[in-house]
Amino acid sequence: MSVLGIDQITYAADDLPTCRTFFQDWGLALQSESADELAFECLNGCRVLVASLSKPGLPPAMEEGPTLREVVWGVQSDADLDRYAAAIRNEPGFFDAPVDGARRIGCIDPNGLAVRLQVTRKRDVQVDCGAMNTWNAKPRVNQPAPIYERATPIEVGHVVFFTNDVATTSAFYRERFGFVGSDSYPNRGAFMRCADEGGHHDLFLLQLPSGKRGLNHVAFTVRDIHEVFGGGLHFSRKGWETQLGPGRHPVSSAYFWYFKNPAGGLIEYYA
Repeated sequence: MSVLGIDQITYAADDLPTCRTFFQDWGLALQSESADELAFECLNGCRVLVASLSKPGLPPAMEEGPTLREVVWGVQSDADLDRYAAAIRNEPGFFDAPVDGARRIGCIDPNGLAVRLQVTRKRDVQVDCGAMNTWNAKPRVNQPAPIYERATPIEVGHVVFFTNDVATTSAFYRERFGFVGSDSYPNRGAFMRCADEGGHHDLFLLQLPSGKRGLNHVAFTVRDIHEVFGGGLHFSRKGWETQLGPGRHPVSSAYFWYFKNPAGGLIEYYA
């Protein structure tokens, strides 16, 4: 089997009270909090942790300041973990230990990010999505389009990083975890997904002329374009700053709205 998607991410940040408000306004459910860590959940159980920069035991950082420290990908079974453990056993920072009562494996990728795998803890969810009428097809007749007063993200859909070597880092994900390329900017950017069939990308790696390494953004999947707008309008009214959007990507066909994130990089609603 292939990797299924993102199960959990961990930020390290320097202002947990602000991050608490930020992610709750974003639409995540606060599950627990302590002096040095906040734990949130998306609708399907995908977890978002925000730890204090001073918390002991955090994975190393790719860059200074608030940023993403760890991405945990879900797999289907313990047999998958065995297979991937064999593939990464000789990689830097190899990790195979119980975390929160379940086995987790991982290593440090060529870009300096802690990448982990576990048997997925996400749950299936059923959500209603708005049908889209066009000139040629009108599946929504005598029914209003949905209106969202705010967003409730379903999951972390993809992550995007700056890398100083897109060829080496993308090869690592292909060869170690079976990711496949979906699109590319030659010698500059690699869109990758976990399996041959799936969403446009679960991971995007972008190489800048400066050689910068670090977080570009984390994208949260919402139901449809209406929730992109409803969520973005609510979040903007709360005072959080838009970086870009709303708009649409021609490469992936996704509708988006990006905001600046006190935990590092940008954050995106997309459908």
